Amino acid sequence: MSTPTVLELPDDAGTAARVRELVSEDPLVLLDVAAQIAETRGVWPADAASQAASDEATRLATVEPAKVRPRLERVLMGRDVDHALEWLLQIGVLAPMFPELAATVDLVQEEGRQHKDVWAHTKQVVKQAVRRPDVRWAALLHDIGKVPTRTYTDKGVHFHGHAEVGARMFDRVANRLPFDRDQRRTVRFLIKHHLRTNQYSDTWTDSAVRRFHREMLPHLRDLLDLSRADITSKRPGRRKQLLDQISALADRVERLAEEDAKQPPLPTGVGNAIMAAFQLPPSKLIGDLKKALEGAIERGELEARREDPYYVAYLARAQMVPGVDPERAAALIAAGGLTDQDAADADDAEAEGDLEGPVPEREDDHDDGDPDRPREGRLDCGPDCVGGPDHKH
Repeated sequence: MSTPTVLELPDDAGTAARVRELVSEDPLVLLDVAAQIAETRGVWPADAASQAASDEATRLATVEPAKVRPRLERVLMGRDVDHALEWLLQIGVLAPMFPELAATVDLVQEEGRQHKDVWAHTKQVVKQAVRRPDVRWAALLHDIGKVPTRTYTDKGVHFHGHAEVGARMFDRVANRLPFDRDQRRTVRFLIKHHLRTNQYSDTWTDSAVRRFHREMLPHLRDLLDLSRADITSKRPGRRKQLLDQISALADRVERLAEEDAKQPPLPTGVGNAIMAAFQLPPSKLIGDLKKALEGAIERGELEARREDPYYVAYLARAQMVPGVDPERAAALIAAGGLTDQDAADADDAEAEGDLEGPVPEREDDHDDGDPDRPREGRLDCGPDCVGGPDHKH
């Protein structure tokens, strides 16, 4: 008897016996049934079949993990994966494989709203996620860090730092289930950074957007799709607001990337700035130094089209200019590449307190960055944010 017929068996003792027989022969049948649930509009097998599956669930622990993971991935890729995940939970298969997930059941995200527990949210996010394996795995595990980070304040329930904690918890998951190296890195990255798009606003400068783009590559597409799936709010207008925010970020990243592809990476006067700062005559060395800067930009070590002193300071720090007096190099580094009057003006501005303070933390004491609740969060774009650390949106 083939596995798909399990969903069609009647609710009687014969069905229970047949399911026990199937599972005893191959415990992976349990995951095959879950995959069929995910692929057939969430239809569960009869109660007798589910009870028998529950009775035999411990057999799955005897199967080599390398065989379990691809069967689980088939479950995750189903259209009605939320029903399949709930069935696996109810028959006792989910908890031994993913105790981190089982712990999210009944873990409330907002006081007084039991139906908004983390498990219910997770199932919805997985179902809403695009059907690419890396994204669906990340959707399944993106909030496991909420279990150890939940705290209560006078402002409600919070999960500060849960993305970073969840990424570390995923390391233990990946030790139990053998992901290949690239998939493991991608899923971990997506879990760790799944809140990043929530901090975007139109106050970000182009430089901040470029830095976000650079830091998220090569996972940007997956991250944006995971962020879209992570929106489960039923508040009027809230879902549209968040989807529009993600789309605006994606559009801006694409536009700037297209512009950058058409423009040279260095400002036109950087050669003159290098000669003036290091007291060099025109020579082939200037061209070599510019090529070295372009290479650093291409590797992501430097940002493109910044002000001249930015590149001068880099050359001084990297000691790439031969024969430069050490004291002059140290002075250039200390002044951020500024020279003469510009350096003096910067010193005066700092003394008067006109320069920006430190980059704010991504999460303040009253917000955990969760996309499903209103927030006054601080933007993770550092000094490139208009309005500075206290900007509200």
